[in-house]
Amino acid sequence: MKRLLLLLMAILLPLANFAQIKYESLSSQKLGETRQIKIQLPRNYEENLEKRYPVVVVLDGDYLFEPVAGMVDYYSYWEDAPEMIVVGINQDGIRTKDTYYSEQNFLPEGKGAKFFEFIGMELLAQLDQKYRTANFRIIVGHDFTSNFINYYLLKQNPIFQGYINLSPDLAPQMADRITSALNTAESRKWYYMATASSDIPNLKEDILSFDNKLKGLENEMIAYTFDNFEDATHYSLVGKAIPSAIQSMFEIYRPISTKDYNEKLLQTSVSPSEFLAKKYTSIEELYGIKKKISLNDFMAVYKAIEKTRNWEEYKNLYKMAHDHYPGTMLGTFFEARYEEETGNPKRAMRIYQNAYGQEKIAFLDSDFMLEKADAIKKDFGY
Repeated sequence: MKRLLLLLMAILLPLANFAQIKYESLSSQKLGETRQIKIQLPRNYEENLEKRYPVVVVLDGDYLFEPVAGMVDYYSYWEDAPEMIVVGINQDGIRTKDTYYSEQNFLPEGKGAKFFEFIGMELLAQLDQKYRTANFRIIVGHDFTSNFINYYLLKQNPIFQGYINLSPDLAPQMADRITSALNTAESRKWYYMATASSDIPNLKEDILSFDNKLKGLENEMIAYTFDNFEDATHYSLVGKAIPSAIQSMFEIYRPISTKDYNEKLLQTSVSPSEFLAKKYTSIEELYGIKKKISLNDFMAVYKAIEKTRNWEEYKNLYKMAHDHYPGTMLGTFFEARYEEETGNPKRAMRIYQNAYGQEKIAFLDSDFMLEKADAIKKDFGY
């Protein structure tokens, strides 16, 4: 296990060093003590003053924080997940007290109830006051702490939308309670759970039984993902599960894939420009993030329009390009292509010429745009 964690750290820490890591002491009235937390702020947090970020709360922060923070930074670097504020709560030596539950009703009791309130009523409130947080929160736990994170899902209006369960040590009745909560949920939730071939036997048995219950979920508001990793243990599964969980929770956030391009954008029944607009509207609605349309996604839609020859799609596309990349040649090029293919070559020629002096982007530069204008001039004798 130590070798695996060292390898994971060697891969991820060089990336995480670009992000801002802070260590803070948080005084808690609920707990009657001061707790140590680690915070990773996104790259360029101080420069992007208008931007807000989802929050990831990591229990067992003494050993889970670095793997989670590193993978969040890695995936956000490649735009496969949003930049996020990652907060680790150190629980070394006190995790069993923090996660204590009643032997009668199997709900948090004593120190466990106080820790539950500390996260929900103090930690998150202070983060919201101090940092630019978005209204999307994820919580992560491992065995005892994984069971604990599920108590938030039992509340009428859960404060977390995403739950990453790493080999949960489930309390009695927890599987039935969570199944019921997910079946009746009225808002979007992402639920991830993982075990492994060499996980602790009694935990694995309960997890597999729980998975069988969750496979029958029919609630469209719930996105459930389960992994049973081969050749992994109770501890090494963490390194495999974290990236899998991030991918599953932010599938729609990722750039348009080859699969989406082939199966959706190339279908004549699909409007590529509407697909693009809905993708980014969904990102804002689901994660509370207003994301700029990526150049990759504009290029995917552009190629689909050229392939299907659905020229009317350029009309919406060039308007979006002008909004998201003002001052560049992107919107100008799409507008010129629209005019060129819908019977207005003279207007297209002038639009290509007007690109001179605009900022180049992707494969578009002044030479390319003027060559397009000259080609029309030659073909039509203008």
